[in-house]
Amino acid sequence: MLAVVEHSARKKGDESTAAGTEPRNRASSGAGRGIWSGSISFGLLQIPVTLYTAESRGNELHFRLLDKHDLSPIRYERVSSTTGKPVEWKDIVKGYELEKDQFVTMEPEDFAKANVKATQTIDIQDFVPRDQIDTAYFSKPYWLVPQKRAMKAYILLRDALTKMNAVAIATFVLRTREHLVAIMPAEDALMLEILRFGHELKDAGTLPLPSASEAKSISDRELAMAQQLIEGMMTDWDPNKYRDRYFQDVMKVIEEKAKTGMASEHHARVPGTVAHDVVDLLDLLKRSIAKTGRAANVQEAEPKKTGGASESGGSPKTSRKSKRRRAA
Repeated sequence: MLAVVEHSARKKGDESTAAGTEPRNRASSGAGRGIWSGSISFGLLQIPVTLYTAESRGNELHFRLLDKHDLSPIRYERVSSTTGKPVEWKDIVKGYELEKDQFVTMEPEDFAKANVKATQTIDIQDFVPRDQIDTAYFSKPYWLVPQKRAMKAYILLRDALTKMNAVAIATFVLRTREHLVAIMPAEDALMLEILRFGHELKDAGTLPLPSASEAKSISDRELAMAQQLIEGMMTDWDPNKYRDRYFQDVMKVIEEKAKTGMASEHHARVPGTVAHDVVDLLDLLKRSIAKTGRAANVQEAEPKKTGGASESGGSPKTSRKSKRRRAA
C-alpha cells in the first residue's frame, strides 16, 4: 500500500495553493529580508536600524485537511448560523459581543480612529534592571541590525546596556498596532522582544494554588533533598542542546509511511511516580538523586540549619541566575 497519494482531481486553482505552501516549509537562507526600518531614539541620538524576525520557521509542521475518500483538500466556507447559506466577503462585518447576541459592529474607519499613527521610531521610555522583567512578559523576539551609518551608535547602546545589566523599554508601531518592547544585548547584537502588557497576563492569585498552611507541610529535610536534586542537575543554559523530538519523530513517521504505508512507534514511555500527598516524597527524591548520577552523596541526616538555608541550597551554583532567552 502506497502512503503518498496525489489527489488527481485537483483543480487548477488548487495547484497554485499547494505549490505555494511548499516554500514556506523550508528554512530561508541567510538573514532574510528586514520587516521594518527606522531608528532607535536614544536621548538625542537616532540609531537607524532594520528589524529582522528572530524565529526560525523552517522546521514547523504543516498539514492540510483532506477528504479521506479521495484525498481532496477541504475548503472552508463562511456560512450564516441563521440561514445556513454561504456569505460573501462584501456582506461580512466585524462585531464585538457586549452581551450574548448583542453586538456592536465596527467598520474599517472605526479601527482607523483607534490606530496609533505609524512612525519610523522606536521611542525608549525607560531603562530597567534586566533581572526585573519576568519572562512571562516576553512574547516575540526580533533582531535589531544597525544600518551602515549607525554602527558606532549601535555599539554604544549595546555595550552600555551590557555594562549596566539593563534593558531599554520602548514603544513602536509595527503594521497598525503600537507595541511595548524590550531592547537588550544578546552577544554581539541587540534583540527587540515584544512584551505583553500587564492586562494580557492572568493574575496567579486567581488560580487554585497551594495555601500557606499546605506550604508549611514541607519539612526542612524534604526541601534540602529537593535542593540537592536541583544542584545535581544544574548547568549553563545552552539552547542548542535541546532538540524538537516531536518534529523529528513525526518526520520519521511520514518518511516510513511514504515508503511502506506503515509506521512504528517512536516515543518512549516516561517513567516516574505521580507526586501526591500519600507518596513518600523523601524516598522519591533519594531515588531521583541516585538516578541523575551527578549529585553529591545523599544526606541521610537532618540538614544543618544555617540561617534558614541548607549547605546545598547555599551553593554558588544555585544562586547563579539563568540567562535570558536567546534565539537558537
